[in-house]
Amino acid sequence: MELSTIISPEGVIADLRANGKKQALQELSARAATITGVHERTIFDILLERERLGTTGVGQGIAIPHGKLGEIDRLFGLFARLAEPIDFESIDEQPVDLVFLLLAPQGAGADHLKALARVSRLLRDKETCEKLRHCDSVEAIYALLTDDARPHAA
Repeated sequence: MELSTIISPEGVIADLRANGKKQALQELSARAATITGVHERTIFDILLERERLGTTGVGQGIAIPHGKLGEIDRLFGLFARLAEPIDFESIDEQPVDLVFLLLAPQGAGADHLKALARVSRLLRDKETCEKLRHCDSVEAIYALLTDDARPHAA
């Protein structure tokens, strides 16, 4: 699964300002609403519900909030690099500065898991994360996220 099929340049925020996890999720929900056509509050509620099950802060400054929505018919991804790292209640207790939001249709079992695995693999790569942290534009971040020449398993 290529990330270029789920994320567009409009889904990349190069300098998100948020003072905490909740505000970051609100900002991402607002951007997701413009891309998906789903109401911002609906997206935000789904993300909060998922966070209550356990943090999506996976460690090393990375969070992958995700949820399923009945109102969409395909996977959507958004990526934000935060202006300042925030507490995301991550498993390693480190602040988060890279966030990849994933929204899936209600019935997207395997596709949702494949997309999560793909994003997770990408963001586990320390070199890629360092590059993402130092990109100076949305275009550069988008190119890094969707670089299909990078070796990876499908």
